[in-house]
Amino acid sequence: MTAAGRAMAEAAEKESGYNEESTDESEEDESEEEPKLKYERLSNGVTEILQKDAASCMTVHEKFLALGTHYGKVYLLDVQGNITQKFDVSPVKINQISLDESGEHMGVCSEDGKVQVFGLYSAEEFHEMFDCPIKIVAVHPHFVRSHFKQFVTGGKKLLLYERGWMNRWKPSVLHEGEGNIRNIKWRGHLIAWANNMGVKILDMISKQRITNVPRDDISLRPDMYPCSLCWKDNLTLIIGWGNSVKICSVKERHASEMRDLPNRYVEIVFQFDTEFYISGLAPLCDQLVILSYVKEISEKTEVECCARPRLDIVQPLPESCEEISSDALTVRGFQENECRDYHLEYSEGESLFYIISPRDVVVAKERDQDDHIDWLLEKKKYEEALMAAEISQKTIKKHKILDIGLAYINHLVEKGEYDLAARKCQKILGKNTELWEFEVYKFKEIGQLKAISRYLPRRDPILKPLIYEMVLHEFLESDYEGFATLIKEWPGDLYNNTIIVQAVVDHLKKDPQNRTLLRTLAELYTYDQRYGRALEIYLTLRHKDVFQLIHKHNLFSSIRDKIVLLMDFDSEIDRVVEELENRPELQHVYLHKLFKRDHHKGQRYHEKQISLYAEYDRPNLLPFLRDSTHCPLEKALEICQQRNFVEETVYLLSRMGNSRSALKMIMEELQDVDKAIEFAKEQDDGELWEDLILYSIDKPPFITGLLNNIGTHVDPILLIHRIKEGMEIPNLRDSLVKILQDYNLQILLREGCKKILVADSLSLLKKMHRTQMKGVLVDEENICESCLSPILPSDASKSFNVVVFHCRHMFHKECLPVSNTVSSVQFCNICSAKHRGPGSTILEMKK
Repeated sequence: MTAAGRAMAEAAEKESGYNEESTDESEEDESEEEPKLKYERLSNGVTEILQKDAASCMTVHEKFLALGTHYGKVYLLDVQGNITQKFDVSPVKINQISLDESGEHMGVCSEDGKVQVFGLYSAEEFHEMFDCPIKIVAVHPHFVRSHFKQFVTGGKKLLLYERGWMNRWKPSVLHEGEGNIRNIKWRGHLIAWANNMGVKILDMISKQRITNVPRDDISLRPDMYPCSLCWKDNLTLIIGWGNSVKICSVKERHASEMRDLPNRYVEIVFQFDTEFYISGLAPLCDQLVILSYVKEISEKTEVECCARPRLDIVQPLPESCEEISSDALTVRGFQENECRDYHLEYSEGESLFYIISPRDVVVAKERDQDDHIDWLLEKKKYEEALMAAEISQKTIKKHKILDIGLAYINHLVEKGEYDLAARKCQKILGKNTELWEFEVYKFKEIGQLKAISRYLPRRDPILKPLIYEMVLHEFLESDYEGFATLIKEWPGDLYNNTIIVQAVVDHLKKDPQNRTLLRTLAELYTYDQRYGRALEIYLTLRHKDVFQLIHKHNLFSSIRDKIVLLMDFDSEIDRVVEELENRPELQHVYLHKLFKRDHHKGQRYHEKQISLYAEYDRPNLLPFLRDSTHCPLEKALEICQQRNFVEETVYLLSRMGNSRSALKMIMEELQDVDKAIEFAKEQDDGELWEDLILYSIDKPPFITGLLNNIGTHVDPILLIHRIKEGMEIPNLRDSLVKILQDYNLQILLREGCKKILVADSLSLLKKMHRTQMKGVLVDEENICESCLSPILPSDASKSFNVVVFHCRHMFHKECLPVSNTVSSVQFCNICSAKHRGPGSTILEMKK
C-alpha cells in the first residue's frame, strides 16, 4: 500500500468516526515507491446527502457531477461536492444517470422502471414507464443537436428511442433475449452494452452489430459482479468482468473482405486477468486504472469478509499486465459492500477518478510536482527534492527552493555530514547575509565552525567582521596550519586585523618559535602595512616571500643591516638573479632554462617567473603553471586576471578548487561550449554540470553542444526538461538521435560483456570437466593416505578395493571412515578437513 493510500485511509477513518481495523498489517509498512495518485474525500454537500441516503450511481462531466441515490434523488454537484440542484425522480433507487457531451441533457432511469430524459437548461422532457426495472440509460453524446435526439435504455431489451415527426419518440428494439442489460456505453457512432451472455458493439451508422465478446467466467452472477465498460477513445473499448480485462479495438474491414459482413470488426489487442474482482475501469494515458473488489479471510474469525477496495494502475501487455501502483482505500462501510456497490467514474480532461460507494465518494488525482516534492521530503531525499524544485520552480505553488534547501542543510547537520552541509550553504544561501550569519552561529553551537570556514563568502556578499574573527579564533585555538591557510586565502579587509594580530602575539608568548604562527604574523603585518616587522620575521624564517616583500614595497633601505641573512638563502642562483635584476628579459631567459633543467632548483623564483613569463613569454606561461609545484597560485591568479589571460586563469581556478568560477569563465569569456563540456568531464562534479546546464538553457548553440556530449555523464532528461517551449535549437534532431545511439551503444556493450562472460564460464566448465574425466595412474609407488602402506598389495592375486579422489589422494577402501550421512558420496578426508575442497570420489578400483 502506498503512502497516499495510507494517508487516505487514515483520513477516512478520522472523518467517518469508525473504529475500523486494518485487514493487512503489512499495509502499515512504509513504501519506498512513490505513489502515482493522491486521494481526498468528496465532502460538503456529499457528506450531508450520504448521512441520510446512499449513493447508487454517479456521472462525471467536466463542469459538474451528477449523483443518484437509493431514495430516488438526483443531485447536481460542483467539483468540491457542493449541491447546486436537486431532482426528485423516483421513490426508489436511481440505477443510472447519463449526460451528453455538452452537459445540457440528462437521462435518468430507476428501479421502478421509470425513464426520464430532459434538458437541464431547457423545457424539453421525455417520460416513460416500463413494467420492469431499467438498469441503464444512455443518451446520444451529441444529444444537444436536433438530428441526434436519441437515447437507449437497457432492461430485458435494448431499446433505441428516436425523436421524429411532430416531436414524437419512436422506440425500436436493437437487441433482446440474452437476459438483463446492465451496462451501456455510447461513444461516437458506437454503442457497447453488456448482458448476461457477453458484450456487444453496435454501429449506429449501419445499424449492424459488429462483435460479440463472451464473458469468461459464467459462474459469477452478472447481477452481483456486473460488467464494467469504458471507451478509451472513439475506437477503443475496455471491458472488465469478474477478474478478466479485455481491450478491444474497432477496425475497418478491407473492401475485399466485406461480402455480407459488417464494414467494421473488433480485435482484442490486450487481455489479462487480475487478482481481484473488477468494479470499475478508466484509462490513464496508455495505462489503465482498475477499481477492484477484494475479499479476504479474517485472521480472528477465519471467515471470508469484505476488505478495502483497491485502486490499481497497470500497464497492459498483450497477455498480461505490469502493476505500476496499488492503493488499498478505506471507504466508509467497506465491510458491508459488494462488488456491484462500487463504481469508478473519471473526468478525461483532468485525470480525476471518482470512487463511488453507497456511503462514500473518494476522488483520486494524479500527483503534481508539489506532491512529488512532498514525497521526496517525507523520504528525506532532499537533494532530489531540491533539484525537482529548481526544475519546476515556475509551476510549483506549495514549496520554495530556499525552504527546501534550509531543510536539506538541517538534515545533513543532523546526520553529522558537516562538510557537505557547509558546501551546500554556498548554493542554497547565495547572497543572503542574514541566513549566512544564522547558519554560521548554528555551526558554532555544534562546534563545527571549521567545517563551514572553507565555504564562507569572501566577496559578494561580505558578512560582518565578527563572523570571520570568530572562525579565525576557533582555528587559532586548535589548528595553527588551518589558521595560517585562512589568513593567506582570506582578504585582509574581511576582519579587524589588529584584533587578530594581538591574538597571534598572545599565542606566540606560549610558543615563541612556532614557525607557522610567525609566518602568519608576518602576513598580518603585511596586510597592516607594517612592512619592517614583516621583513624581520621573514628574514629570521628565511622565507621565500621576503624578496617579494622587498620588491613590492621598495624595502631596500630596510635590509642594509640584514645582508648576511639575505646571503644565507642561496649562494649561486641568487647572485645570478641579482646581477640580472636590471635586465628582466635576460633574467627570464636564465630562469626559464633553469626551470627546464630542474623544476625544483630555482623554486624560490617561481613566483617571480610568473610575471616574467606573462611579460615576455606568454606561450610558456601555462606549461610553467602546470609543471611547477612551488608556484603560488593566488599570485598567479592575480597576475593572469590583471592581464585577462583567460586560459591560464581557468587552469588556476580549477587547480585551486574553484571549478565553478573556472567553468563560468570558460562560458562567459571564451564562449566555447566544447571546452566547457570537456572541463566538466575532467572535473566529474555534478554541480558543475548543473551550472553548465543553467548557463546554457537560454543559448541554443550551447544546448546543442550539451545534447551531443552530456549523455554519458548526466541524465539528458535533466537538460531536456528545462528547454523552454518554442526555443529553436540547431540540429536538435541529430542531437537527440545521438543520445539514443549512445544509449543503444551502452546496452550493446553490456550485452556483449554478458555474452563473453557466459562463454568464458562455459569454456572453463568444459575444461574442468575434461580434466576431471582423465584417468589416474595407480602403481606400486602410491601409498594409502590413511595407513601409509602401499596402495597396491604385494600379491596381485588377492582382491583389493582402492578409492582415488580428484585431488589425487588415495585410500584403501577399508581405511576410509564410514560416512554418517544418508548420501553415498564420499569426500577426501584430507582436503575436506582443510577447506571442504574438491574431494568427491572419482574412481573406486576393485579386484
